[in-house]
Amino acid sequence: MLSQITISQFTVVETLEVDLRDGLTVVTGETGAGKSIMLDALGLCLGDRADPSAIRPGQDRADISARFDIDGMTAAQQWLKDHDLEADGDCLFRRVITREGRSRAYINGRPTTLQDCAALGELLVDIHGQHAHQSLLRRPHQRMLLDSYAGQIATAQKTASAANDWLRLRNELETLRSSQQEQADREQLLRYQVGELDELALGDTELQTLEDEQRVLENADAIQRQAASAIELCDANETGVREALTTLAEDLHQGKTIDSVREMLDSAAIQLGEARSELQQYLASTENNPQRLADVQARLESIYALARKHRIMPEQLSSHHQSLSEELATLDSSDERIEALEATLAEQLADYQSVAGKLSSARKKSATKLEKEVSKLLKKLSMSNCLFKIALNKRETSDPHPLGQEDIELLISTNPGAEPQSLGRIASGGELSRISLAIQVATAGNTTVPSMVFDEVDVGIGGAVAEVVGRLLADMGKNAQVLCVTHLPQVAAQGQQHLQVEKSGKGKQLASSLHELDENQRVDEIARMLGGLKMTENTLAHAREMLESRD
Repeated sequence: MLSQITISQFTVVETLEVDLRDGLTVVTGETGAGKSIMLDALGLCLGDRADPSAIRPGQDRADISARFDIDGMTAAQQWLKDHDLEADGDCLFRRVITREGRSRAYINGRPTTLQDCAALGELLVDIHGQHAHQSLLRRPHQRMLLDSYAGQIATAQKTASAANDWLRLRNELETLRSSQQEQADREQLLRYQVGELDELALGDTELQTLEDEQRVLENADAIQRQAASAIELCDANETGVREALTTLAEDLHQGKTIDSVREMLDSAAIQLGEARSELQQYLASTENNPQRLADVQARLESIYALARKHRIMPEQLSSHHQSLSEELATLDSSDERIEALEATLAEQLADYQSVAGKLSSARKKSATKLEKEVSKLLKKLSMSNCLFKIALNKRETSDPHPLGQEDIELLISTNPGAEPQSLGRIASGGELSRISLAIQVATAGNTTVPSMVFDEVDVGIGGAVAEVVGRLLADMGKNAQVLCVTHLPQVAAQGQQHLQVEKSGKGKQLASSLHELDENQRVDEIARMLGGLKMTENTLAHAREMLESRD
């Protein structure tokens, strides 16, 4: 439960510290005194957007904190554990807003995000604002209200996720199908191009080999003449070397130098012989072959022509061939991809129908229950002729929808026999306030959140109905902590704890303060709410009677 709120330099509050208890706590005060400031501050702690203009004039920053007793609250304790923000017994929110527009949020003294503050806050407190009846007119709010009452928020989220997955797969499948003709045209072109390249069957090194062979064949005559001359030179030089060796052996004395020279000359003679042999083989393999030259040139021309056709260099043909073949293989599998997507789409549809069916069943059951509870409360609020219905309108298409299989709308009829219609078309402002309050009381009674806040939700209500409202809130306070900002004495009299807001000072020095009233002070405050500033013995007596008659 919410155990304490501390406010510093926020709007017209200089410093404020409020300790709160179980049951129904009411907050009262004159118009403009700042009764809702405490709730605005609480909202900031729980992730509301900050406005630097809300900082008290002349101050650099506002500092707000809210302490919750979470003993026994397993969901909140688990959330803190999951986010490494654990604390013993208490949970402390803190929000600091600076004049420069910067804002910092803390949970248990550690910096955090506003998203985390809001997520944890949803487990701790449920705030019903004074304009809640306006949001009640919006379809999304009506749907969320029913899903929350049914305890199906998680199921609704799973339904939305399953529907979105199905829609994504369907779009992908439609895109693939719509591009089939384009793919067919592309596939036809690729098959032709790959077929040409397959027919060419160019080897990895064939191009370089052919170009080398072409150069040899084109210059066969010159090569043969040059090779023959080289052979003659080898023959002449080999003979000269051998004659020199013979002369050295016969005419000169033996010695190291001569031996070395002879060895080199002998080696040169051997190399010349080997060179001659190689040249002889090369000469034998080189022939003037016009037919072979024509064949090589024709093959090269085929290669060059296909390279020009594909607008690439001849040496890129092999890699280009591989690339086109891979693309063709991908297009060949498009039918398989369509079949796989169709199967996956069917599976996703089954998943959606399963979870959406559970959601629809829960909605239908809870709608009937909520209708009865709200109708019962409306009778207590002097609207016995009012017929409240929750319409679950089946969608025209059976395709998965993120919001489920039906559209939800709250309907009302304020005249006997009249057909229920949309809230905004039928209910007046005062009626809408009471209908809103009945729905909020009915749904709040089903919530697992330990603290509920009502900010002047009793606007437009008075007389005996106001007393009923007070008793309804008091009944809720028996099972949970209820904090209610009110201007009705009938509601204020039902509180177990009564806080009064007062404004003092002038001009820029205005300040609001809040303090808890004792029993005598409560009599005076309720008498003021009954009769204005001038209190008589009758209003005081009436105030005492109201306090004495509370449950």
